[in-house]
Amino acid sequence: MKVVRFCLAEYLDANSISRYNLAKRTGIQYHVIDSYYKNKVCRLDSYNLGRIIEALNCQLTDILTVVEE
Repeated sequence: MKVVRFCLAEYLDANSISRYNLAKRTGIQYHVIDSYYKNKVCRLDSYNLGRIIEALNCQLTDILTVVEE
């Protein structure tokens, strides 16, 4: 079965951006950003995803990946 996984941690680490900084840029609460960072989100929020990719100036494929589980 294929599942969607966040690779936000790798993206932030590679670009030297902290979770705190991303929370400030997006206006999303830190604990929500931390859940995305730790890949512990069960349902993707398209509004939050839009705010994250806009703040990072990246593509959705930069922070999401599809893997075989």
